[in-house]
Amino acid sequence: MSLIKQDDFITSIRNAFQFISYAHPVDFIQAMYAAWKKETNTAAKDAIAQILINSRMCAEAKRPICQDTGIAVVFVKIGMNVQWNAQLSIEEMVNEGVRQAYLSQDNTLRASIVSDPAGLRQNTKDNTPAVVHIEMTQGDNVEVICAAKGGGSENKSKLLMLNPSDSIVDAIVKVVPTMGAGWCPPGVLGIGIGGTAEKAMLMAKKSLMAPITLHELQHKKETNQALSNIEKLRLELYEKINDLNIGAQGLGGISTVLDIKINDYPTHAASLPVAIIPNCAATRHVEFTLDGSGIAQLPTINLADWPILPLSHEIQQYVINVNELTKDKLKQLKQGDKVLLNGKILTARDAAHKKLIDLLNNNHPLPVELRNKIIYYVGPVDPVLDEVVGPAGPTTATRMDKFTGQLLAQTGLLGMIGKAERGPQTVTDIKNNQAIYFIAVGGAAYLISKTIKKSKVLAFPELGMEAIYEFEVENMPVTVAIDAHGNSIYDHK
Repeated sequence: MSLIKQDDFITSIRNAFQFISYAHPVDFIQAMYAAWKKETNTAAKDAIAQILINSRMCAEAKRPICQDTGIAVVFVKIGMNVQWNAQLSIEEMVNEGVRQAYLSQDNTLRASIVSDPAGLRQNTKDNTPAVVHIEMTQGDNVEVICAAKGGGSENKSKLLMLNPSDSIVDAIVKVVPTMGAGWCPPGVLGIGIGGTAEKAMLMAKKSLMAPITLHELQHKKETNQALSNIEKLRLELYEKINDLNIGAQGLGGISTVLDIKINDYPTHAASLPVAIIPNCAATRHVEFTLDGSGIAQLPTINLADWPILPLSHEIQQYVINVNELTKDKLKQLKQGDKVLLNGKILTARDAAHKKLIDLLNNNHPLPVELRNKIIYYVGPVDPVLDEVVGPAGPTTATRMDKFTGQLLAQTGLLGMIGKAERGPQTVTDIKNNQAIYFIAVGGAAYLISKTIKKSKVLAFPELGMEAIYEFEVENMPVTVAIDAHGNSIYDHK
């Protein structure tokens, strides 16, 4: 019988969320490095390199891998012989640990959780409440998995209610391209098969916490070892999804998924639920066990686990002063061009865009001048110590599509920086307004933040990380995704 103390549990949760904010699992690093070595698409290879370089920087500096430090997800498996020395419930203890982790002055994490989701959507300021799953089992210990799930990947989750005779492989291969690149591939695809709708989704989420073992299945296949039906399914899906040519960040290439993880469960004879949940390039999770002897022991970081890679984007690229950018100069850039941006850019996400559009619709002046400006879709992490800004990687651009046409037409905005593709109407709007859309690498937030030399809030400070900032950047690496002529780097698909 184990006696688990409240403070030990809370401290372990706190330490786990701090740890995963800056430390990728080693198996993920190894799989990403293997993907980099075999990738032949230059743009995709560079994107993977940026992700790996960013990851090593974060492990060394103990700063977040991604500006989206995620919604806290915790799986708690409690042995039935465990006793607690605690006044708080399990969920209350988890939330206290999350609160302490996200408010840490040493490594401040971004608070992204909003309450009243169908109404006011007010930020809770400390990233609570967490999503907690509790399971009772035999034993004397408490087993915990902590994960920080980014919104970009979570938003691409799918639930398919298939007929029993339908092909699972065909259905998944058909739906993956509809997810776009906003989930920041390459990553891991979690799949839940069977049970009920909610059971399938939970299995898919939990499958993402398992180690990356696809290379072991490939070895078994190559050496003619017996494979289970699930293992055969994982291999087939891995091969067919990577054949889709989505690639890293949607740029094409052979590395869309690093592994396919599958959990299954008996289901109704009339049913075949299939849940799909992707984990992005900011895959963050850790598992620990409490046995009553004190706080959890987490993995030790060894920088030798990270490869040292060159950045291919440092060669053959344009250097642009955004303060002097005009539509005539934009026309000279072509989709696929690698660019280093210098000068002042603005930031704005969903909430700020809505406020800007409301002001335009009511003929009110805007609080910022958008003419001849570039907007970066980002919600940065707060800075610590001498940082100008915390990790500041791009957010999914399609969420701003419904605002983009009006802003381009009415304000003289020159362009945007985000991640992943844009919708067809937005591509047309960019072409008609002779604007431009750049992409930065999702999963390289800390690397990007080092190019930001000055930062100040210009408007909507009440929105916190969604306020409009002015960044002064120096050699910020981006790629022309959609040029002023409407040509898109995503047209390879």
